[in-house]
Amino acid sequence: MKICSICSIRHLAALALLMALAATAQSIEIFSLYSNIDSADITLVGGGEGILQMDLTQDNKVLNSRKLDIDGPGTYVVRWPNLKVDKGSYSVCATLRDDGTKDNRSDDAGEIKDGAVQSRRCYRFYYGGVEPVRFDVRDFRSDSRGLHLAISASDPTIVDIYYMLVQGDRALYVTRERAVPISGLMSMAVEKDYKWKPILENGQTYEGRVKIVELNHNQTRAFMNPFVAIEDAQITETYQDETGASATVMGDSRVPFEGLLRFTLSGGGEVLNITEKKTPVLLSGDDETVEITWNSTLEPGVYQLQTALIGQDGSIVDLQENIIEAKPIVVRSNADETKSSGLPAGLAGVAMLAIILFRRMRRQGQLMN
Repeated sequence: MKICSICSIRHLAALALLMALAATAQSIEIFSLYSNIDSADITLVGGGEGILQMDLTQDNKVLNSRKLDIDGPGTYVVRWPNLKVDKGSYSVCATLRDDGTKDNRSDDAGEIKDGAVQSRRCYRFYYGGVEPVRFDVRDFRSDSRGLHLAISASDPTIVDIYYMLVQGDRALYVTRERAVPISGLMSMAVEKDYKWKPILENGQTYEGRVKIVELNHNQTRAFMNPFVAIEDAQITETYQDETGASATVMGDSRVPFEGLLRFTLSGGGEVLNITEKKTPVLLSGDDETVEITWNSTLEPGVYQLQTALIGQDGSIVDLQENIIEAKPIVVRSNADETKSSGLPAGLAGVAMLAIILFRRMRRQGQLMN
């Protein structure tokens, strides 16, 4: 009996140890934190859920707090309100706790208690520009295509650039470009255009966030810019003649473009033909050519052709207008060809027959060889 009891105790202890190790391996924790007076981003690693509390403080006085529900690892973004702040030192502390509601923990008053602290990290920054700025972001914006920025520096330097696509409080996509050289002339900015990788949803609001880190002097700057995702495309080339027309369309957004081309043919002050044809689904950089034919060859004259690119909402996205100068088609008769050859009709026919027979004999000879 004693041996069995000892075995049971050992088994229970081993099981408890395995459960503790598994919980440790799956716990979520704070990997990195950055903040300025406008916004902050925090990256979590591991697994699990919890509640993230962010506190912006100065001299141990809390200026603003935010709480986020965390449903897994990733990068989360907090926007600080427009506060009337003075130059000075500020701190941002991130505290990650267990979700106290998950196991219904409550105090004697019946209120849900905060969960245990899983991870905590603080970041200190100075607002007001005491340190000289090593690099300057001259321009920054984001749209449905991607992020666009221009960076300059007083002295040559190398930076890492983080590109983030944000929706709500979470970064949908984060990528890092390492060791980007910046020239040492403030008048010569380095232009960077980063194209989004995810497909965007038409009409949804997103934010582009860029974070630039210069490791040698430990300087970091971050900027955010909101935008509404819209479909976009443009007509890059057109062709038209007496028999028909064509247009090449190129996508110019990470929102799939699902529109149509409307060809309007006019002549003599009136509309003669309207033909509509759907374009293939296009994303940024994709291009396709759409072709149409008229019902019949155009009579000689001058025509106007309007080629309009129409979006899903019926609005005109792009438009081109061209002129078609239809010329008479000259059909030459056999008699005319005979006269132009300078040979009598009978002799010309004999010569043509001789050429055909010669070609047949030559072909048969090649087959026999």
